[in-house]
Amino acid sequence: MNTNPNRRYADITGRALLYAVLGIMAIYYLLPLALMIVTSFRSMDEIRMGQLIDWPTQLNLDAWRIAWSEAQIGARSERGLQPYFINSMLITLPAVAISTLMGAVNGYVLSFWRFRGSNLFFGLLLFGCFLPFQAILLPHANVLGRMGISGSITGLIFTHVVYGLAFTTLFFRNYYVTLPSELIKAAQLDGAGFWRIFWHIILPLSTPILTVCVIWQFTQVWNDFLFGVTFSDPSSQPVTVGLNNLVNSSTGERRYNVDMAGAIIAALPTLLVYVIAGKYFVRGLTAGSVKG
Repeated sequence: MNTNPNRRYADITGRALLYAVLGIMAIYYLLPLALMIVTSFRSMDEIRMGQLIDWPTQLNLDAWRIAWSEAQIGARSERGLQPYFINSMLITLPAVAISTLMGAVNGYVLSFWRFRGSNLFFGLLLFGCFLPFQAILLPHANVLGRMGISGSITGLIFTHVVYGLAFTTLFFRNYYVTLPSELIKAAQLDGAGFWRIFWHIILPLSTPILTVCVIWQFTQVWNDFLFGVTFSDPSSQPVTVGLNNLVNSSTGERRYNVDMAGAIIAALPTLLVYVIAGKYFVRGLTAGSVKG
């Protein structure tokens, strides 16, 4: 098969230009992260000399030690990120599991067990996706106080479950409506009930959208600062609040190496989630996008 050499050359040139532009954009996007990592391994003497791009002459782990654990800075003791990191794990894991499971049940009901007013219920639930955080701070604080869980890890879990439920329901419902309803009808003819159909038929088919919801919720809960600083006390503050405390606790000269190390520690879980499961997130978003 003969091909036009000019057209082939244009295709190669266009692809090379595209890759070059994408490479430049990737470098531009990742350069701040690279500078953060390099700075975290520098000593303050090197930083004062203004060596931002050069590789450190000696890898210094003091900044990471100070950022992670409690350290003695002069005459005062400074709290590291370790307790905040643990709090974030205690908040994020239950909140992600509960909101994802409840979203799966809601999506299952709204797709296959519709009831009178289900569309209105779904529309009102979706309203939560567009409700700004600031609009519910005062009423939600009142609710947490009446429930007796204000300023606790339990209260933060409850907050993230409630706020994340609208998103997880939307994801699951939009995925489940692409599944053939004949599966449910056949299972009902065989005598399967509501929960048996859900656990043994629907949930095993939900792996792509489960991955999406877990990654989405994990990122949202872990990176949250507003709820963490508003609805917590010093014993239940998440890592984002701890990072803010670490950065603002410096007196006198700013310790850029400690700040950068703390920022990387706080961001590491979400970075690992996207590096390990990022391709599954994209696949899950596109799964079920075309019915049939």
